[in-house]
Amino acid sequence: MPTDTAPGTAPDTEFAPLPVGRDSGLIGKRIAGYRVEEEIGRGGMAVVYRAHDLNLDRTVALKLLAPELARDDTFRRRFAHESRVAASIDHPHIVPVFEASETEGMLYIAMRYVPGQDLRALEDREGALDPVTTGRIAIQVASALDAAHAHDLVHRDVKPGNILVAEGTDRDHPEHVYLTDFGLTKKSLSLTGFTTVGQFVGTLDYVAPEQISGKPVDGRCDVYSLGCVVFEMLTGVVPFRRDDDIAVLWAQQYDPPPPLSEVRAGLPDAADTVLGKALAKAPEERYGTCLEFVMELRAALERGTRAKEPPRDTDGGGRPQGPPPEPPAWARPVFRRIGEDGADRFDR
Repeated sequence: MPTDTAPGTAPDTEFAPLPVGRDSGLIGKRIAGYRVEEEIGRGGMAVVYRAHDLNLDRTVALKLLAPELARDDTFRRRFAHESRVAASIDHPHIVPVFEASETEGMLYIAMRYVPGQDLRALEDREGALDPVTTGRIAIQVASALDAAHAHDLVHRDVKPGNILVAEGTDRDHPEHVYLTDFGLTKKSLSLTGFTTVGQFVGTLDYVAPEQISGKPVDGRCDVYSLGCVVFEMLTGVVPFRRDDDIAVLWAQQYDPPPPLSEVRAGLPDAADTVLGKALAKAPEERYGTCLEFVMELRAALERGTRAKEPPRDTDGGGRPQGPPPEPPAWARPVFRRIGEDGADRFDR
């Protein structure tokens, strides 16, 4: 289900929060063509509800933006533009936008309702994920990000709470991943005065250095954020754990990430190299696309797995494979010779 904050979890620390009253009294009310049923997520600038589309008789996720946003003409124009761009992207791993409009002074977005859980809930339950599962999830997210970047849309807030994990189709595809909250309003907020000096829209544990410093951003800031998410999937912790927010901000801008193997034993050194490039402080030193990053990471993890496998001429316990040894001479009467090539191979 699309959420700004996963139900039942503490909200991510964000700068530039925009208050939305918790006691909205909207449950059961009609907003535009939707009947509000249940709150399913809350962030600094919006609340997300499960709602019923009265015209098409379907369940949707209805995102209501803070009322003050609708009063800003610049934000409203950008909201309309970015919503059209997001709705135009037809991609299996991006939550489809059905409608984005305004009613009675309130901006809203209606999206596909995705039953299941987000990645934050999955990590809270499972802890660190195995490399294969991490690779499956990461490549779906990377594909969604690159598709949006091709439309000049940058997410700016890639984090576990915005990655939805639904049930997959079969044993080879056990999960279907959706990226949500894509690009809508984030750039607009940074251009309208709703963020001030020293503030940004993003989540501290996953935000790229250029976002913190207020520099222009492109798709490579999403490469960095995805790198933070992948690091957390593999290790169970974010790459820059610090005691307070200011220390996290400093680490994101200046500190190198710790080697994966120092946090979780058994991960190959080659994966450290890949993550180090994805988490480079300068955008030009990172991978050019999210898929390039994830493909190299999966290859590094697979090479590390193969390196730990027993040699092919053993059975896993160090015992040689191949034909069994010949029985001793005194035991040959109870064995029969097999094969017609004259080789001394016996079977009982």
